[in-house]
Amino acid sequence: MSSVPHIALDQWRALIAVVDAGGYAQAAAALHKSQSAVTYAVQKIESLLGVRAFEIQGRKAVLTPTGHLLYRRAQALVNEASDLEQAARTLSAGWEAEIGVAAEVLFPPDLLIDALARFGAESPQTRVEVIESVLGGTAEALLTGQADLAIAPQIPPGFLGTTLLRQRLVAVAAPSHPLHALGRESGGKIARKIGLKDLRAHRHLTVRSTESTRDRRAVMIEVEQRWVFSSMASSIAAACAGHGFAWYPEERIARELADGRLQPLPMAGAEERFVDLYLVLADPDFAGPGVRRLAEIIAEGVRDACPRQAPGA
Repeated sequence: MSSVPHIALDQWRALIAVVDAGGYAQAAAALHKSQSAVTYAVQKIESLLGVRAFEIQGRKAVLTPTGHLLYRRAQALVNEASDLEQAARTLSAGWEAEIGVAAEVLFPPDLLIDALARFGAESPQTRVEVIESVLGGTAEALLTGQADLAIAPQIPPGFLGTTLLRQRLVAVAAPSHPLHALGRESGGKIARKIGLKDLRAHRHLTVRSTESTRDRRAVMIEVEQRWVFSSMASSIAAACAGHGFAWYPEERIARELADGRLQPLPMAGAEERFVDLYLVLADPDFAGPGVRRLAEIIAEGVRDACPRQAPGA
């Protein structure tokens, strides 16, 4: 049998404020309340539950073991209530005023732009902020609330997602790059395949993770020389100029491959790699109609443009 809670959210907020601010007086200032009101709120929690949340050590109020538990659970309760209120306001207001999208740079930009154009025609008043993310930066955008939906290379723990697209990555370098000469005879015929040992002697071009706490050791291949860029366009430009090798999504370098500025490296079984991309909603239960519609448009665009790579193909 469920019981009706007797402790109000404001009382839980008072307890949280005392901990976060470092005392009753500081909490009162942060909450714009009198110190007596904050003290009464905390005492009310202790009285109703029959526990002690704080004990006085010198002039400072310190959490008891029970207080630590109450503090953690109160944070979760207040955050959940805030999320619920925000979701309710979004749903009652109709289509959202603004939507955040975190799109992994491996996702074809033409597909994303086409999807945004379709969505813009249906909801011209909704602003869309696109975060072009790399590796862990996509998950971070979801976890920090920057993104309402994301196109991610992994589904972060605690989230649900659907398979959107499998991207083929191709190892390439400019025709003049020494790696191409390693695998050719004088007549241009391929004599042998290039191995990872060959790659380690040359510069790897890559794109920096947009995650704020990125791990510099999280790299595709260990090499002595590496240039790290903040955009894929700059990395591709460096590769075309002959400054190194890299794996790029095939769609992103279609023009460079067609006009010969980049050529696939004849590697021993590792010239191509595959990355699965997923469509993830930050909060499926309370996603607004705009977020849901944009997600539908993105999925439809992938099915129309890449039927063999779309889910179920």
